[in-house]
Amino acid sequence: MIRVPSPAKLNLFLHITGRRENGYHELQTIFQLIDLYDWMTFTPTLGEEIKIDGLSEVRAEENLIYRAAQILKPHAKKLCGLDIKIEKNIPMGAGLGGGSSNAATTLIVLNQLWECGLEKEQLADYGVKLGADVPIFIYGKNAWAEGIGEHLSFIDLDQKQFIILKPDCFISTRLLFSQKTLTRDSKTTKFCAYQLEPSNFGNNFEPLARQLYPEVEEAMQYLDQFGQAKLTGTGACVFIEVTNEMNIDEILKHSPCKSYLVNSLKESPLNHFKVTR
Repeated sequence: MIRVPSPAKLNLFLHITGRRENGYHELQTIFQLIDLYDWMTFTPTLGEEIKIDGLSEVRAEENLIYRAAQILKPHAKKLCGLDIKIEKNIPMGAGLGGGSSNAATTLIVLNQLWECGLEKEQLADYGVKLGADVPIFIYGKNAWAEGIGEHLSFIDLDQKQFIILKPDCFISTRLLFSQKTLTRDSKTTKFCAYQLEPSNFGNNFEPLARQLYPEVEEAMQYLDQFGQAKLTGTGACVFIEVTNEMNIDEILKHSPCKSYLVNSLKESPLNHFKVTR
């Protein structure tokens, strides 16, 4: 039995800089890994069947964990069946990358367990087919990202704490992308510009999320009392960076919705994962 953490991420900002002919949007963002984890348990079984416990609301063919396993099967030198159990702590549909992280964790674990012998670059290439956020969890390092999120430049970020709120709503990414008022032509920028003035970097989806989802507006207004609230991904989660002046316990206690106190990560704990036989 193998039990491993599957970390979440924050988008410290998110700009849409253009649109490709195939409809995909070009973006720039910073991925910050955080110590909010799902826990995944992989138990080898006889045969080749893949069973997943903990995501009953997601159909197998739509489940990124299941799809990740299917991608690796042709490369397996020691194929076995699996009972995969997931303990969900990362809220779904929240902009924290939980599903992408679970897919990446599956690719990392099964690459070793099945002795597929693939390099990280190959796993990341497969990961993009599952979701644009998957490669960041394959590499397990904080990164400046461009393209659709798959072109990564790894960066060093200061250790920080964040307060995250999860409004009680499920945001439709498709609905946000379909809005005519969505800003799609932000000017391209550089990491050094972010380092000089991070407060100038926001999230193009934030105005729409606040307008279309009252729960997001309420959470943003609440956090704005204590700092500069930001949306992560397409939401629904919003967050602020913790400062010395904040009374963290009081902020969490009076939050209008579920709240989390998290720490930034320098790297994913999966970077040191090894299957022991």
